[in-house]
Amino acid sequence: MLRRPPYPASLETRKDIEKHINELLDMDVFRKIGHNEIVEITTLVVITYHDGKYRLCGDLRAPNNYTKGDRYPIPRIPHALDKLEKAK
Repeated sequence: MLRRPPYPASLETRKDIEKHINELLDMDVFRKIGHNEIVEITTLVVITYHDGKYRLCGDLRAPNNYTKGDRYPIPRIPHALDKLEKAK
């Protein structure tokens, strides 16, 4: 299980985060987990815009270390278009 310490945030920001997470819980985007559930947790990152609005993101650098690369990556667009050019 991945465990990372949270990034620092002001009290006001933490209140906004909690409010936003509660809204996501109400919309069933998030769900609360039980104490006995094992989950992979990513660190929350708050992106603040110049107008004071913010966006919640996850720092996925640690979980990315455990993912496997794609065996069949998406082809480059010019290569795909060349193949389509020959299609009937």
